[in-house]
Amino acid sequence: MGTPKKKKVAVLVSGGGSNLQALIHAVNKQMIPVKLGLVLSNKPGVYALKRAERFGIPTAVIDHTGFSSNEDFSLAILKRLQAAEVDLLCLAGFMRILAPCVPEAYPNRILNIHPALLPAFGGKGMYGLRVHKAVLDSGAKYSGATVHLVTAEPDKGPIVCQGLVRVEDDDTPESLARRVLEVEHRIYPVALKTLAEETLEIQGLRTRIILKEDER
Repeated sequence: MGTPKKKKVAVLVSGGGSNLQALIHAVNKQMIPVKLGLVLSNKPGVYALKRAERFGIPTAVIDHTGFSSNEDFSLAILKRLQAAEVDLLCLAGFMRILAPCVPEAYPNRILNIHPALLPAFGGKGMYGLRVHKAVLDSGAKYSGATVHLVTAEPDKGPIVCQGLVRVEDDDTPESLARRVLEVEHRIYPVALKTLAEETLEIQGLRTRIILKEDER
C-alpha cells in the first residue's frame, strides 16, 4: 500500500500567530501528518502572515470590514477554503465568529483553541484578557486551555483535549494568560494530530481517542 495522502489544513488567524507557530513546528518535525496549505487572516499585515510566508505557506487576507454582514464575510472565507481544497481547519486566535455555513461545510473538521477550561468561561465576549479576568474574579483555583470542535454555537462543540494551569494567589490576567498560552502551544498540535489521523471518536459532546493497533 502507498503512503496515505496528507490532509491539507488551513489556519485562520487574526494576530501574532504563536499558536500557528506551534503547529508549524509540529508539522515540520513530522509530529502531525498534514500539509499546511493556507493561512488566512481577517486583518492585513498581522505577524501571523509573516510567520506563514517565512515557511513558504500560502496566505490570504479577507478583511471583515469590507463586508456588510457576517454571513457574507463567512461565505467569502468558505469560498476561499474550498478553492484551496483544504480538508481541516484550525482557528488560532481568529477573532471573528463564523456564520453556520462554515461549520456546516466542514462538520467535525474545524478546531478552535480557547484560553479557559470549557464549558466554563466561554461564549460571546469571552476572549483575550477578558477570559483570564473572569477566571480570577470567579475565585477558580485552576484554569487552562481547551481545544474543541467548532459548531454553529460558539465554544459549545465537543472537547478534544484540555490542559490545566494552577491559578496562583498573585496572578494577574496577564500572568495567567502567559502560562495558559504555553499550554495552548502544547495541546493544539496534539488535537490536530487526532483529527488528522482520524483517531477521534465523537459521541454527542463526549470524545475519546481511539488507540491504533501499534499503540495498544
